[in-house]
Amino acid sequence: MKTNIQKLTFTALMAALLCILAPISIPLPEPMPAITLAYFAVYISACIIGPWHSCASIFIYILLGIVGLPVFSKGQAGLQVVVGPTGGYILGYFLIAICTGIFVKRFEKKFYMYIIGMVIGTLLGYTIGTIWLGVSMHLSAGAAIAAGVTPFLLGDAVKIAAAATICYPVRRQLVRMLPTAVAASPSR
Repeated sequence: MKTNIQKLTFTALMAALLCILAPISIPLPEPMPAITLAYFAVYISACIIGPWHSCASIFIYILLGIVGLPVFSKGQAGLQVVVGPTGGYILGYFLIAICTGIFVKRFEKKFYMYIIGMVIGTLLGYTIGTIWLGVSMHLSAGAAIAAGVTPFLLGDAVKIAAAATICYPVRRQLVRMLPTAVAASPSR
């Protein structure tokens, strides 16, 4: 019972973290998505609570945005954001969470694997987001990449480095204190 409460609490906390960080944004010209801290929140969530609970926190975040809370970039809300041109990047959060969470859980004691999981997850998130952006805005592949990927590479690299640096020691400490709450993996 205590473990379920801890997992639910961590899931809710990570949903709240995403709701707080995602609206913080630097707007860019259309059709480019804004620079936000959403990926950073997803990285932290996936590292701390694992892939599946992180996906649950993302689902909660999206539902809150759909029902009207201004949790999306630039303080936007509503279903139109999720199905709009940049909605693919929001759905890509699930891919980031799954990939990062699996890598972190499987290779918990290897710092560089946190980074590799985040990079692969981000590339998958970019892929779905860029395809969605290109199709919805009728952009060529090159134009979609120029609008939805290129401006974000450096910032996302910094977010990955910061998230890995924060999460590696935090997760190790949480695994010692609350092993079942953060889905600790066996030692490797």
